Parts: sequence; C-alpha cells; structure tokens
Amino acid sequence: MVPFGGYSMPVQYTDLGVGESHHWTREKASLFDVGHMVQYHVDGPGAEAFLETITPAGVKDLQPGQSTLSALLHPKTGGIVDDCIITRMDEGPKHLFYVVLNAGCRDKDLAFLTSSLETWHDGANPEVQLRNLQADSVPYGLIALQGPLSAEILQSVLAETCKVNLETWYFGQSKTLTLSLPTGESLPIVAARGGYTGEDGFELSIHPSQTVAVTERLLSTAGKDKLRLAGLGARDSLRLEAGMCLYGHDLDDTTTPVEAGLAWIIPKSRRSLDSGTRFNGAETVIPQLTPASKGGSGVSRKRVGLTVEGAPAREGAEILSTDGTPVGTVTSGCPSPTMKQHIAMGYVKTSLQKPGTEVKVKVRGKERKGTVVKMPFVPNRSAKGGKAPKTRSKASASEVTTNQSDSSSFARDEIGERHEV
Repeated sequence: MVPFGGYSMPVQYTDLGVGESHHWTREKASLFDVGHMVQYHVDGPGAEAFLETITPAGVKDLQPGQSTLSALLHPKTGGIVDDCIITRMDEGPKHLFYVVLNAGCRDKDLAFLTSSLETWHDGANPEVQLRNLQADSVPYGLIALQGPLSAEILQSVLAETCKVNLETWYFGQSKTLTLSLPTGESLPIVAARGGYTGEDGFELSIHPSQTVAVTERLLSTAGKDKLRLAGLGARDSLRLEAGMCLYGHDLDDTTTPVEAGLAWIIPKSRRSLDSGTRFNGAETVIPQLTPASKGGSGVSRKRVGLTVEGAPAREGAEILSTDGTPVGTVTSGCPSPTMKQHIAMGYVKTSLQKPGTEVKVKVRGKERKGTVVKMPFVPNRSAKGGKAPKTRSKASASEVTTNQSDSSSFARDEIGERHEV
C-alpha cells in the first residue's frame, strides 16, 4: 500500500505480481479501484459555455451520454492544469455534465475551478453550479473493469429490468444501468465504456452505500478464472503501453496540448480565434497548431514514444541526439510486459519527432540506444463504432510498434483515457 492523492492505494495484490496482473488484464479482466479520482457535476444554464471557456472541448456538440477527453487550461499560456473527462448527462433543463479529474491535482483543480467560476459570474454570465458527486458527504465510488472479458462479466450481473444493450454501446459512451445484487436491484450506476489500459472496459460510478457490494458482486459472479483485482503497478505499465499520459509526469502546467501531442482534443470548430467562445490560452495554443514553416508559431518540442535498449529509462533520463547533444527528457518509462522491450515516452525537439529517428538515452550514466516510435505501443482494443474489440495477437515487438495510429496517445484514445494512475 502506498499513499496517493490522500488515499492509501495498493501497488499490487497478493495473488498476482505486477507483471502477472498486467498480462491478466490483457488476456482476461481486472478490476481497479479508482475511487480516488475526483467526480464533479457541473450544471446550470451557463454550464456548456463555462466548460468551453476553461477547456478546448467541443462541449456544445456532445450528445447526452457522450464523453470527450479534454484538459483544463491556464489563461494566456494554455498550459495544462489537469486532464479530464467531460460527459453530457442531459441537454436540459439542468444542462448537467459529469466531469472526472485527477486525485493528485485535487486541491489545485478546486482552486482553479473556484477562481474560474468567480470570474465567470463577475462577467454577468448565466448561472453555473459545481458540486462534488457525493452522498451524505461521502464521495461516490469509482471502479474500472478492464480487459477483453469485461463486457461478458458486466452483462452477467445486469438486473433483469436493465435493458442496456452492450452490443451497441461503444467507446466514449455512458449509460445508466442497474445491477443484480444479493439484496436486490442496485441503485442507478453511471457507466462509461473506456478506460486507462487500451483494452475494452467500463468505469462505474457507484453510490457510496453500494460500492463494496457492486465490487464483490462482480468478483464473485465472474470468479477467479476470469476476474482479479489489480493495483497501481499494473495500471501504470498498461497505460504506458497504451500511450496514455500521467499528469505530473507527461503533462504539467507548462505544457500545452499541442506540445503533448494532444491537438486532436481540439475539434475543428474550436480552432479559430474568430469563432465562438474562446478557450483559455487560445491565443497561444491555436497558432501552435500550424508549424512555423507554414505561418504559425508551431512548437519547439513534442511528446514521443521511445524504445530503449539495454535498460529501462525512467522519468528524468536525458535524451540525446546521436552526436551526444541534449535534446529532451524522458517523462515515463518501464519494461513492457507485452512487448518484452523497454519503452518510454518523453519530449524531444520537434525535428526529432519522426518515428524511426535514432537517439541516445542516458540511463544510470550510460548512453543507451533509443528509437522514436509511434504510440500506442500496443494496439488499442476499445469497442469502437460498430466494431467488436480486436483479439490481442502474439505479435512481435517490431510488429507491435509499427502501423499504429497516434490518435489515441492520451489517456484513452478520444477520451482515454484520461487519468492518472
């Protein structure tokens, strides 16, 4: 157990080591306690416009039950305060949104949101309410069911009266469901299809009085041959293989979405300084979308994926050009259980971002050969757009690191999964 975000969190459980838990998630299903994440409701007639002010998300285009990955941005600089998931719960009359933020940024995020709301209301804008999602001052539980057997397991515990169709429920969509518990039908649960592993899965927001009961029901119904508990250790290696960022490591207050390779979280409708509501830092971020060679400001550094020979490169390791010139820094790294290679992500000069570029990484004082590769490191298997999740093949490391799309390089593809470990 380790302290994290005000909670005591398990690195691993006694039945499986970190590497075993990682493989179990890729092959079967794991259950992660992510109740340390901060869950908010944002509502009121001004909620949509307020969220479009503090994030670059296309909030007005979200349909009920649709989610998007985004980021809280600082005014002027466009630096990332925190990454988040925004879900539209209904269109009216409450204009209710569900927002999930990182536990490690709890105090900073609250200060940012409080200050932003004060500025918003000082401008005589429509009313917005921000509320922690809790009951009797106890936060709602949040658990993540992840892995290729997740849908089968969730289907097996749905209440008879719950008519949710998992076959037409895709990544980035949220639904309200009820489960069959030993004591009867559960209270309504808001479940989102997605996660922080690159596998198919669901995140369930549960009334605090039933979090334990729901967890126990999933574990007992699935059985130990299909579902196990997993901790922070496996969560970190899984998200890194999936190319997903961890705030405070791969993202921080000085990094913009464009530098982080997250330009895709800014929809076309929000890429002009002349259209609609401006988001915080738009005057910095929007010019960065266009390279300096094409008339924009571009950026001088970009987040990339790396494979490293010989030894794992950890956070802070220096990245060098082949001639030994410092060109960047590793922000996350670990041995990849799936690829059987050392992988990392970090920031390098923009001129070195092309996959296949060779670099050096200084690990424990020794220069190791590194290669820039596309992310995710392993194929994403989320349930997308009418397609069933892909089966994980026994691909070689070279196969795994080629022919990948970089569009899912944050926490969870289009929404990813988002979140910290």
